[in-house]
Amino acid sequence: MGILQRMDERATLMGRMMRTVGADEGMSADMGLGLALHSAAQKCLGCDRPEECAGWLDAHQNTGADHAPDYCPNANLFADWSGQRAK
Repeated sequence: MGILQRMDERATLMGRMMRTVGADEGMSADMGLGLALHSAAQKCLGCDRPEECAGWLDAHQNTGADHAPDYCPNANLFADWSGQRAK
């Protein structure tokens, strides 16, 4: 798989994950958001479990989820954004 195809695939997975766990609604639109999104995208791009991620997302597409799976490299960030992480 070429790098552009991989980037597209991972961006799609990341967006689906954020919507599934409600992280897309809790992002603060402050100056650090761009950096946080860039960092999250880099982590997603480096993840070695995209097939497992896609399967998990397919299983939760109609019900949503309280949190991302433990293997997600962005699970803590998404939990912060969705308000699911203990402060």
